[in-house]
Amino acid sequence: MTNLKNIHIGTLIETKLKEEKISMERVCAFFKLETQEILQMLKLDSLETEILLKWCKILEYDFFRLYSQHLIFYAPPSPAKNKGEVKNNKSSLPLFRKNLYTQEIIDFVIETLNSGEKTRQQVIDEYKIPKTTLYKWIAKYNSLDN
Repeated sequence: MTNLKNIHIGTLIETKLKEEKISMERVCAFFKLETQEILQMLKLDSLETEILLKWCKILEYDFFRLYSQHLIFYAPPSPAKNKGEVKNNKSSLPLFRKNLYTQEIIDFVIETLNSGEKTRQQVIDEYKIPKTTLYKWIAKYNSLDN
């Protein structure tokens, strides 16, 4: 499993590039760049979004999802200032579901519980996963007796 806390996008792209066995000639033609420029790109820990989008297209992999999962795990939503306060933020930007629980996230949580690294309550508190959701995952993907 990929470390979602510290994302080095160049290394991840390079890994996917090797897995897909895409030739450097094809990559260079796609980006209209020289080999040396592509190799420099693979050493970077972050890339501009347009360039990352191109990598997503050529490798047919959503690298942006790595960042979404990072946000779910390491930047939980801030609590309302007052418990009774209702958020009424109207934005012209698209709204997305609060949580995107991919199979990778579920596997990470189950693995964290199995290893004893965190308790069920710690997972609920730290990752803001609803108790019922966590217990459904445990029942479906694992047989824990914690």
